[in-house]
Amino acid sequence: MKTIDVKFLSDEDLVFKIAETNNTHLFAVLYDRFSKVVYNKCYGFSKSKEEAEDLTHDVFIRLFVKLKTFKGNSKFSTWLYSFTYNFCVNYVQRNTHKKKEKVTVVTDNIKDDDFTQEIDDATLFELKSEKLAKALSLIDPADKMILLMKYQDDMSIKEIQQVLEVGESAVKMRIKRAKQKVVRTYEEL
Repeated sequence: MKTIDVKFLSDEDLVFKIAETNNTHLFAVLYDRFSKVVYNKCYGFSKSKEEAEDLTHDVFIRLFVKLKTFKGNSKFSTWLYSFTYNFCVNYVQRNTHKKKEKVTVVTDNIKDDDFTQEIDDATLFELKSEKLAKALSLIDPADKMILLMKYQDDMSIKEIQQVLEVGESAVKMRIKRAKQKVVRTYEEL
């Protein structure tokens, strides 16, 4: 049996080899290539390092089982991106009640004394981004997902089309509606 120098395998070839052999050493190579990207996506949904690490672990466990479903119609990174987002959206939807409890606890702890200190511009901008993060946490996970793809991950309409497997006009309409929802939620906070 000849050995493979995995450094030179494309992501797609590596995935096909793993699917064919169930080789855990090759899967470890795939993990090394993509664990940081998956972690960052999970962190965007969880906002806790520990929770993001757990989600990343769960994504890769599920991924090992589902690798055979990758057909190579898109780049593996695009497919993995979609896989990770779908996993995280499902996770958030299952834990919506828990998330709302966390928001309530945080807002209940604010005291009047907190508003008497002098605030510089950086703190003010941070407050705005915290309010935006809170608004994003309150909107539907699918809306949050498409906004993160567009504005955090800087994906093009074409790339979002590939991930979501919908047409260009559908992507544009979803982005428009998601922006409207997050702005409306932001203004209500």
